[in-house]
Amino acid sequence: MTKIADSPAELTDALLHAARKAGAEAADAIVIEGTSLSIDVRGGTLEHAERAEGMDLGLRVLIGRRQACVSSSDARAETISQMAERAVAMAREAPEDPWAGLADPLQLAEWRDGAGLELCDPAPEPDPAALQDDACRAEAAALAVGGISQIDTATAGYGRRIIHLAASNGFSGGYARSSRSISCVAITGEGTAMERDWASEGRIFQSDLPSPDSVGRQAGERAAARAGARKPPSGAYPVLYDERVAASLIGHLSAAINGTAIARGSSWLRDALDTQVLPTALSLVEDPHRARASGSRPFDAEGLPTARRLLIADGVLQGWVLDLATARKLGLQSTANASRGPSAPPSPSLSNLALSEGPQSRDDLMRDMGTGLLVTSLIGSTINPTTGDYSRGASGFWVEGGEIRYPVNECTIAGNLRDMLLRITPANDARRHLSTVVPSLLVEGLTIAGT
Repeated sequence: MTKIADSPAELTDALLHAARKAGAEAADAIVIEGTSLSIDVRGGTLEHAERAEGMDLGLRVLIGRRQACVSSSDARAETISQMAERAVAMAREAPEDPWAGLADPLQLAEWRDGAGLELCDPAPEPDPAALQDDACRAEAAALAVGGISQIDTATAGYGRRIIHLAASNGFSGGYARSSRSISCVAITGEGTAMERDWASEGRIFQSDLPSPDSVGRQAGERAAARAGARKPPSGAYPVLYDERVAASLIGHLSAAINGTAIARGSSWLRDALDTQVLPTALSLVEDPHRARASGSRPFDAEGLPTARRLLIADGVLQGWVLDLATARKLGLQSTANASRGPSAPPSPSLSNLALSEGPQSRDDLMRDMGTGLLVTSLIGSTINPTTGDYSRGASGFWVEGGEIRYPVNECTIAGNLRDMLLRITPANDARRHLSTVVPSLLVEGLTIAGT
C-alpha cells in the first residue's frame, strides 16, 4: 500500500515503466494534479463551500495497432501495476485501429514547459474568507440595483492544476495552470414574471480580476433591464448576437472543421476546404501561445509543438483541425491540436481563437440594423452537424429604429450556418483576455419565431 512517487512527472514515468513491464509495445501517460475551491453565498451568508484536491492518472497502451486506455485517482504502486496489466489485456482484445500510434520522435516539441506563457499565478491560494467576501460584495452590488428582487447565486472560486504528459517515444513535459473567478446571477420580478441575467469574470491572475462590486453591479443591471420581457414578432429579421453569445457561432464553425467530423464525412463543411466560409474581410486565427490566456499550451496532448495558425484567411478555409489519428486517416499531417483527458485517447481540439473585428461598435450595428433582435442569451440548440441547419431558443431585446424598445424572451431563431456565416458583420467589442476572442456579430435574414 505504498505511493511510489510524489510529482506528476514521477508518476508518468512510473506508469510508462509499468506498461512496458506488462507487455505494452508503446504507451503514453498523463497525470493531472489539482486543487479547486468554490464559495457560494446567499443573503450575505455562506450557503455552500466546496474544496477538492485530487490526482487523475491516465494510461494508454498500444500493441501493434490496438490500443486501450485506463484511468485512476489512486497513485499507489500496486494500483499502477494493475492499471498497466488491465490496459494491456484490454488492448490485446481491442479491434485494430490502423490510425492509432504515437508521434515519431522527430515530430516532438522541444518546448516542454509553460515558461513565458504566464499560465499560473505565483500568488498563494486565496483564503476561503477572502473568497466569501468577494461573493458577498458581488451579491450586495447586484441587490443595490433598482428592480432586483433577489440573487440566485453569487460565487467566487479558485483553481490550480499541474499537468504532465509523457510517452515511450521520449516525450516528457508539463506545466501548471491557475484560475480565479467571480460570478453572480440576479433576478428581477416575481412569480411567472421573473427574469434573470448574469455576469461572470475569470482570469489566470488574481491581479487581473475585476472587482466583485463591478461584477455584481453588471449582473444586476443586466437583469433589471429584462423586466417585463415578452415575445417578439415572428418573421425574417436581422439578428445581432451580443459579444457574450457571439462566440457560439464560431464554436459551430470550429466543430465543423474538426478532423473527427471531417474523417467521418459528417460535417456541413466537409467539402469546403479552400472555399469561402466567412465574408472576405474576416479571418480566424488560432494562437496557442498567447500569454495569460486560458487555452494556451506549448505542446499538444501527443507532444507535438503548437504554433499560431491561420484557420480562415480573408474568408477562405485553409485547413482542418487534426490530431495524429485523424491526420493519418485523411492522408495529412497533424496540426498539433490533440487534446485528451485521463480516460480517453487523444482527439482534435482548438485552443485560443480570434476572429477579425470590424470598425463599428455594437451600438453602430444596432443602429444600422433598423428593426430586429439583439440576442443576449441562448437556450438549448438544435444543430444538424451534417447540413448546418440551425435553431436555438433565445432572449434579448427587440430593436426598432436602431434603438432598444423592450426586452424579449421565449423566441426561436433559425437559419443555416453556412449561409449565416457568409452574412456576418463583426463589431469591435471583443474581450481580449478570453480564450475565444469574438466580437458582437450581426447576421442578416434569420427567421424569428415569437408571437
